Amino acid sequence: MPPSPLLLHYRARRRLDAHTFSLAFASLALAVERNLNGAFGMTRNRNRVALAVGLWVLTVCQVGRADDTQVLFAFDDHAIPWHHNTKVTLVQAEKHPENPVVRTGPKGSPDFGHAIMYGSVLHIDGKFRMWYLGMTQREIVAGQAPGYWRPMCYAESKDGIHWTKPDLGLVEFNGNKKNNICLVESDPHSLSLVDDFLSILHDPDDPDPARRYKAAYIAHLPFEEVKGGRTKIGPHERRWGSFVCATSPDGLSWRVDQDRPTNAGGERFEVSGLYRFGDFYYATGQLVSPWIWQADGREVGRVMLTYRSPDFREWSRAKAFAFARPGQTLAEPVPGQQTHMGAGLWNRGNALVGLYGMWQDGPKDRPKGKPHLFGMRIDLGLILSNDGIHFREPVPGFKVIERGKEGEWDSISLLQAHAFANVGSKTYLWYSHWDNDGQFRNQEIGLATLRRDGFGYLSRKVDDQDGHCISTNLPGTKSGYRLRVNVDGVSDAHPLGIEVLDRLGRPIPGFSGKDRALVVKSGVDQVVEFPRAEDQRTPREQPIAIRANFPASGNVRLFALYADAAAGDKK
Repeated sequence: MPPSPLLLHYRARRRLDAHTFSLAFASLALAVERNLNGAFGMTRNRNRVALAVGLWVLTVCQVGRADDTQVLFAFDDHAIPWHHNTKVTLVQAEKHPENPVVRTGPKGSPDFGHAIMYGSVLHIDGKFRMWYLGMTQREIVAGQAPGYWRPMCYAESKDGIHWTKPDLGLVEFNGNKKNNICLVESDPHSLSLVDDFLSILHDPDDPDPARRYKAAYIAHLPFEEVKGGRTKIGPHERRWGSFVCATSPDGLSWRVDQDRPTNAGGERFEVSGLYRFGDFYYATGQLVSPWIWQADGREVGRVMLTYRSPDFREWSRAKAFAFARPGQTLAEPVPGQQTHMGAGLWNRGNALVGLYGMWQDGPKDRPKGKPHLFGMRIDLGLILSNDGIHFREPVPGFKVIERGKEGEWDSISLLQAHAFANVGSKTYLWYSHWDNDGQFRNQEIGLATLRRDGFGYLSRKVDDQDGHCISTNLPGTKSGYRLRVNVDGVSDAHPLGIEVLDRLGRPIPGFSGKDRALVVKSGVDQVVEFPRAEDQRTPREQPIAIRANFPASGNVRLFALYADAAAGDKK
């Protein structure tokens, strides 16, 4: 029994990976078959259970790589640039009551010192996969981890909350291979010594099966082992901040294909991000003066930079100045503001959304014997890009995840990760705690949650007045778009009106005015239904814009608009 075209479309719309789709289809097919012929002596209730399981997989497990859905977040002023009587309100994430959800291991384990979410979480084949940095001891000697190595560790979870650390049997550590360390091979060996931020990309469409997982991380090589040398920008260092790329067929056994760092011949670079957007792979990271400067040549603290590559082999020498906190670039900079380790990013197909480290310097006069970062603190702020190069804060200074109060496990500094997932009606965000005061307190991994795609919402600014917003033009598609909304506070008395406009902002008959859609039920995934549109698709072969109308009363809150094109259907 082959999948129907409707079910295939549902797979495309819900962004399901092949394994999850197969599970859902198998459950649905079995239920249908048993209901049709009564085989195996199954009762109708059991058949309904099988059908419900398939539908649950399709409805809840909506985690995967980006597809042909345009996600128009309420806080994205490029996706929704036109406003009348509306305002943006960002939302702070709630920390999970079971935090930290991934804890350090016992003495002698590769993550005894810390389990740091300088890493990634991906949902693949029905399970969550986490790559994080371990630390073999709870002390820092000469300012670095032992041997300049923090193991690439691996964990798995069915629900994103309860995690296991499988024995991978790949790397010998403390006399045996019973550990969760991933294997990284290279020549020279120093290229394989992961020492700082680890970013993992699943690239299932790569024609080479050995390269379907890609990684970027920081290693600190002895400078004499850096083939290709460096420029004369910045001071000489005995150990070089090296940007290293590796590939893997399974995400567990890795190979560095080159004999030198990716940034050989250039400047040091603390790589902290990896994603594919449009025609390029991008690697983001951190630098500080004298290795980088503002456009007018002025010095700057830690800021976010971006390199690019068309093939994950050859990378640009030139880099883009991707993001700095607003206070860093003023004529008189705000004292102590920096951008820590770029950003942890989530590729939503037409936009990148993520978290960045809101670094605030500690006191200049440190108590005697305290480390140089004593008193520095980091919260996590929201960041956004529509081109994969330039990033901005929707509301500067807003803390999506705020460090805990004094005495709580995450009270010092927070670290972002490439670790986001939509799970049912929630968005999951994993992060970790860094004790930059040097005492190794609670350096473990936590989970925060939001309403699904609920980073922020649009609502009316002035009471007793209606409002509306209009999206940017969406590209024309052969089959048009189906529309959905993430909305709260609507009812029969206070509906959200949805209209479709042409590329010049004019209402399209059949999709506007008396033919507009009225959304009267709240939810994270409400289908927009136009009363006179036969198949609920917007007009074909032409660019469109979406207008959302807020009633003059009530408390309607719009979190996101979704425009679903058929897979591969864009012009």
